[in-house]
Amino acid sequence: MKRQVALYLVPTPVGNLEDITLRAVRILKEVDFILSEDTRKTRILLNHYRIRNHLVPHHQYNEHRSVYSLVEQLKSGRVAALVTEAGTPSISDPGFLLVRACLQEGLEVECLPGPTAFLPALVNSGIPCDTFLFVGFLPHKKGRQSRLKELSTASATLVFYESPHRLSKLFAQLIEFFGSGRAAAVSRELTKIHEETVRGTLQELHDQYKDREIKGEIVVVVEGKK
Repeated sequence: MKRQVALYLVPTPVGNLEDITLRAVRILKEVDFILSEDTRKTRILLNHYRIRNHLVPHHQYNEHRSVYSLVEQLKSGRVAALVTEAGTPSISDPGFLLVRACLQEGLEVECLPGPTAFLPALVNSGIPCDTFLFVGFLPHKKGRQSRLKELSTASATLVFYESPHRLSKLFAQLIEFFGSGRAAAVSRELTKIHEETVRGTLQELHDQYKDREIKGEIVVVVEGKK
């Protein structure tokens, strides 16, 4: 007999509020409380689906302090759902520490299927996606160049997250370590009104974005070494 789940990881839309499963809506209604990376954005989603539940802030600035008190609450029989600002918890977002602590205490954890930014970007890139390496955000300073050097020899397709103001720097460094001719794609504002995917070589994309002001979450997909 399956044990009662203590913690649900609930993916939430990366843009379009319709991109949530019926099961996710039900879970968010039924749990005792919802852990949220950004309570303001989560409240918009909850209001849209008329979900009235208690929100508890849970983000990178407080998760180290609060994880064990949360585990104690779950051990007492309470059930929580964890959501992040957008997408699937633990994918470049808070979640791992709490999941690990729950498992160490023998608590049941379940992750629902649902939205995440990198998969649509990968599939839509036109670059082979049978084998890929999710890199996420590169280190900002220490270890960045050594990581790029390591990735330059990978044969798998590479998937990066990047912020708009660092995109030009990313392409300049990718060209430095990977060469200018690799195929790549930039996806941003996925599922939103201004969604776009731009494809080309690393050099072409660098030239296109170096003087362009853009907004939104960005996924960069890069062809692996042949």
